[in-house]
Amino acid sequence: MASRSIYVETLIDADVDAVWAATQDTRQHVRWDVRFSEIVPEPADTDGAARFTYVRRSALHDVHGTGISIGERLRDDGTRTSALRFATDDRLSPIRTGRGYWRYVPTDDGRTRFITGYDYDSGWGPLDLVVRPLLGWATAWSFDRLRVWLEGGDEPEAWPLTSVLAVWRRDRPRASRTRRAPVGGTRRADHLRDAPATLATLARPGGTS
Repeated sequence: MASRSIYVETLIDADVDAVWAATQDTRQHVRWDVRFSEIVPEPADTDGAARFTYVRRSALHDVHGTGISIGERLRDDGTRTSALRFATDDRLSPIRTGRGYWRYVPTDDGRTRFITGYDYDSGWGPLDLVVRPLLGWATAWSFDRLRVWLEGGDEPEAWPLTSVLAVWRRDRPRASRTRRAPVGGTRRADHLRDAPATLATLARPGGTS
C-alpha cells in the first residue's frame, strides 16, 4: 500500500440509522459519493460479505472494478462498521487495489460521527503524488455533500462537482468542513491501524476491466 493513507471524518446531525441507510444502500451511495458513478450489488457470500461491481465514468474513460464488503451493525460499544476491499485490472485506473473502512459513532446528543480510513496501490506510479491529495479532497467533499443532504439541505444531485465554483453559495458542500486527521493525529499516519477486525477477513476481489 502507499505510504500515506486517507482519513476523513464528519459530524452529521442525523441518527446512525439514517447515515447507515444512506451509505450502505448502493443506490443511495452513488448519489452523494463522487468517487463512484454506479455500484451494482452481487449475491452475498455465505459469511455475509457482500460483493459488487462498480464504475467510475469520465469523459475520457470508464473504469470498472469489483469489491467486497462486510458490515457490523451490532457492536458492543454501540458503533457500527463497514469494511471494504476493491480492485480493478484497468491499466488506466489511478487505483489498482485498495482497502478501507467506514465507522459510525453515535453521539450522546443523537448525531453521528462518520469516519473513513483507506489506502490503495497506485496505478500511476509517481503521479500518485497528485492523485492522492485529489482523492482525499473528493472523499472529504463527498462526506460534506452527504452531511448537507441528511441535515435537511438539498439532495445530492443539486450539488454536482461543478458547484465547487459557486463560491457565493454558503450552503454548498465543502471539503474544508471535514476533519482530515483524527484528533491529536496527522494526515500522514497509518489510518488503517484502527480498522475493524473484519477487514482482515475479506478476500481480495478480482479486478475487471
